[in-house]
Formats: sequence, C-alpha cells, structure tokens
Amino acid sequence: MAGTQFMRIFLLNLSLCVIITLAGRDFYDILGVRRSASTHEIKKAYRKLAKELHPDKNKNDPDASQKFQDLGAAYEALSDQENRKLYDRCGEECLKKDGSMNGADPFSSFFGDFGFHFGGEQQQHQTPKGDNIVMELFVTLEELYSGNFIEITRNKPVMKAAKGTRKCNCRQELVTRNLGSGRFQMIQQNVCSECPNVQLVNEERILEVEVEAGMVDGQETKFTAEGEPHIDGDPGDLILKIQAQPHDTFERIGDDLYTNVTISLQDALIGFSVDIVHLDGHKVTITRDKVTKHGARIRKKGEGMPNYDNNHLYGNLYITFDVSFPDKEFSAEDKEAIKNLLKQTSNNRIYNGIRGN
Repeated sequence: MAGTQFMRIFLLNLSLCVIITLAGRDFYDILGVRRSASTHEIKKAYRKLAKELHPDKNKNDPDASQKFQDLGAAYEALSDQENRKLYDRCGEECLKKDGSMNGADPFSSFFGDFGFHFGGEQQQHQTPKGDNIVMELFVTLEELYSGNFIEITRNKPVMKAAKGTRKCNCRQELVTRNLGSGRFQMIQQNVCSECPNVQLVNEERILEVEVEAGMVDGQETKFTAEGEPHIDGDPGDLILKIQAQPHDTFERIGDDLYTNVTISLQDALIGFSVDIVHLDGHKVTITRDKVTKHGARIRKKGEGMPNYDNNHLYGNLYITFDVSFPDKEFSAEDKEAIKNLLKQTSNNRIYNGIRGN
C-alpha cells in the first residue's frame, strides 16, 4: 500500500515537471516571487535581479546573457495584467501563440521608466534631441527608509500627424555652380527635405517612480523620452532628483540618524525607560538605570538608515538627551533636603568651553 502511494506521488511530480517543461519557463521562479505577488513586488524583484544578473557585471559567466534575457521575458509576461492572466492559464507557449511576447526589449522600457542605467560606452545620438526636464521629487524620510512606489502625473506634449507637409532635416551642403569658361564656384546652401506635418498635443500620463530604500538627496531617476519634444528628433528625458522633506523626529547624516529626547531631572537622576517610534513603526526602547547628564549621547547600532547599495546594512541611531529642569521654586526645607540627598560640595569651575577644556 505504501509503495502504491509513493508511486502515485512520484508520477504526479513527474507529470508536473513535464507540464512545466512543455509550458515553457517558470517566470515566477526566475523572478523569485510568489504566484500571488503584486505588480509592485514583481517590479521590485526584477529591478534587484537586473542589477545582479546584468552581463556587464557577470562577464565571466557564459550564461549571463541568457539569464538576463530570461529575466526580461519574465518581467514582460508578469508586469502586464493581460499577459499575466494568459501565462497563468497556459504558460509561455500561449503567450507566444497570442503574440503577446513580441521580442521587444523590456529592459529599455523598464530602465527608462525607473532611471536605472548600467556602465559601458555612452550612446551617441545621431538625431537632434529635445531639452531635458529636471524636477525635484520631494519624499518623506519614511519612504527613503522603507522604499515606496509613487505615481506622478505628467502632461506631455506629443507630436501628432497634421495636414500638409513641412520642411525638415535642413542641413548645409556644398553646391557646385558652373560659371562658364571652365570656371566653377562651390557655395554652402541650405537643403531641406519634405516631411509630413505634425502638431503638438498635450497628453496626460501616469508615471510610476520607485523610491528605493537608502536613496539620498540629489539621487536621480530618469524617465527616457519624457522630456521636451524635438520636432525633427528625439524627445529629451525627464529627470527627477530626490529631495527629502524635513522630519519632526530624525535628522539624517549619511546612513546615520540623529534624534533628541528630553527627560525630566528626576529621570536624569534615577533612570527611565522610553520608546522611540522608528520610521517603519517599530519601537526602539531606551532604558537607563543610572544618572544621565544633560547633553549625553548614546548609540543604537543598526537602527539608522539602510545602505542604498546593500539594504542589509544599516547605519546607527544617535540619541542625545536634554534634561528639563523643574520650574517650581523650592522652599528652604526642600533645598536642605536636596543637599542632604545629593551630598555634593560646591565645585564651581570657570573655563573656556569653546575650546573644550
């Protein structure tokens, strides 16, 4: 009986393997996401793997190009809702039969939208290009800590066909004129072609920007061809520069965070416990059971910002304590009691505090 059960399981697994093979590549496995993953999760996984698997970074791997192509195919299939439904129903072969996977380069579209660019030789534009548009993208410190996707609306002038023709591709050319008697003259002449006429029409587009964990002020995200149009060439790019908004609790310096905590004189003398709510909502508990001086600073390792290049690494959180003194006036009896309790002698010291003596 046990042998029969084992055989059934074996045959079932074998059948599943055959089905997957016939259906094509397992795009969910290639991206390393669950079948229930959201579009944002798919894009985030794709971006992370694209950095790791790009052939420019894996020149010693003979399969680097194929892995990168597989990754692109997986993104093309799963990032589009209609393609994804078709793939979930009957695999990659259905996408090919349907014509949904047309061999277009998904990397150029994706990295254009998300501002990710690899090294290598700079492309030379053979045609004129419109101006780039540079704008600041204001984000919260919470978004820079955890990452986020932000949708922005772009009103973009787009060229549409219009009636008539226009002069285009104008250029200076040398023209030879016969002056007679064996004499010739070479002059510069403006030469133009006839092109279909166009007009600029405003179109509204929703652009999705990924704010990656650990990004810093001034870091750029480029949207290819979303800048100013050029009537005889390519449109420019839209460049968004990250700009962090001021935060009520934390100040960021590099990957470190700084904050201040005000405690009472009583807490400064006998100890205290306080919770600091971090940028993602988790609590950092600070407990002191000894005297805390005004201006004292402590460090909580690993409670700072994530590092942009390696999100597994975090900076530190530095907490500076301010002691709040009571406003009340003490009676003579209270003053005497404080003297008896603290048992401190007057030790007034005059010094140059600026030099830190």
